[in-house]
Amino acid sequence: MSTSPQIICLGEILFDCLADQMGRELSAVSSWTEYPGGAPANVACALSKLGRAVAFIGCVGQDKAGDRLVSVLEESSVNIEGIQRSAQAPTRKVYVTRSLEGDRQFAGFGDLDSAQFADTRLAAADMPKSLFASADFLVIGTLALAYPDSRKATMEAIRLAQENQVKIFIDVNWRPVFWDDPEVAKSLIMDILQQADFIKCTDEEARWLSGMQHPVGIAHLFPNAKGVLVTSGEKGCAYCLGEHKGTVEIFPVQVVDTTGAGDSFVAGFLHYLCNPADSVLTSSTTAQDAVMYASAVGALTTTKPGAIAAQPTAEEVSNFLNRQRLAA
Repeated sequence: MSTSPQIICLGEILFDCLADQMGRELSAVSSWTEYPGGAPANVACALSKLGRAVAFIGCVGQDKAGDRLVSVLEESSVNIEGIQRSAQAPTRKVYVTRSLEGDRQFAGFGDLDSAQFADTRLAAADMPKSLFASADFLVIGTLALAYPDSRKATMEAIRLAQENQVKIFIDVNWRPVFWDDPEVAKSLIMDILQQADFIKCTDEEARWLSGMQHPVGIAHLFPNAKGVLVTSGEKGCAYCLGEHKGTVEIFPVQVVDTTGAGDSFVAGFLHYLCNPADSVLTSSTTAQDAVMYASAVGALTTTKPGAIAAQPTAEEVSNFLNRQRLAA
């Protein structure tokens, strides 16, 4: 796909191996079903499904799993010019157990160490600079910071974004299983958040990083940030967007699987943010509508298994929001 992307997502793409038996510990699970995932890839596919031109930058192995994931991106109409292939490392698989309510718990990487997978090999030197020329947003998480090569690539992407006046959206997406030392992780994440134009985190991530969870307080820690979103599971989302702040409750849906819901939330917010860009910073109504839209995209994703497979179209989101308004 050669369409110039409006949004670039950088980081990991992998397989989430979801336990077929819900409510069991890792040792008691007898079978797994593989679903394409990885937060930045989830965001990219969700944005494309909502109608945005989007590119993905990341690294997979030269294996069948990597081939399948590249095909998923292509089938989702995501620009794959930024995909790198490693001959030395396999495509990552993450094992995920689920509660009876559908909530997920990361359960490791099988027999391999976290640093042995292809996504850690993302090379800064091979970054496709042309993708940044017309983009409006770069979306990154923090998992790539855990490994030297992908950390260097992430910083190069931030440099290219700033050089091309591309806004930076960072989803903290703290996952201890990817890191050897939580204190090193905290330091690196706090540093990179200083580069963000927009920050999204959970309330637990906010408390871990800063000791606070209100978006206004977090915004004061990162003066470059124009907006902060703090999600709190069943409590909804608190936001600070420009001078506008508030909360949005979650939408009641029948939850099947929460995998990828936060990534769909990010995609929904970015989709709204792009049309028109920055209006959420100048209108309190638009700010609230943007977070409501993001919450709707996230909620709909929980109603089916998997992350990418469950993502809604723009029409499905619109119909869902219309039903919610009629029911109110």
